Amino acid sequence: MIALLTLSVVMVIAMCSLSLILVTYAVPFLFAVMVTRFAFATGAGYIGAGIVGLFAGVGAYGFLAYLYATLRSPGLRLAIALIFAVPAAIAGFALVHGVAREAVPSEVWRKIFSLIGGAFVGLSALARLREGP
Repeated sequence: MIALLTLSVVMVIAMCSLSLILVTYAVPFLFAVMVTRFAFATGAGYIGAGIVGLFAGVGAYGFLAYLYATLRSPGLRLAIALIFAVPAAIAGFALVHGVAREAVPSEVWRKIFSLIGGAFVGLSALARLREGP
């Protein structure tokens, strides 16, 4: 019984960390999914479409990080940062709202927790963009 409880706690922590990574890289992940679907629709097969999507996601992240690192205009850097961070913040808000819907009965506190979660995920995306590829 204790082993099952420990395993379930470890799995919840693993899923939360996987979700944080996924929403932090929301724009490259979305681009990778779109390219994968397009490649599969054009006859690439499962493996080929997966490989193409993986390279497209890595390329999108690398391109955004490269642009952020090389551009010197503060306005353009802010635009690149917002392109990267706003979808991640929205995805973080939705993720926390979905989890809090089952655990928090008050709508006001659910929104507060969701806003805090979205802000943390958006700031995490900005921090990962600053690190570079």
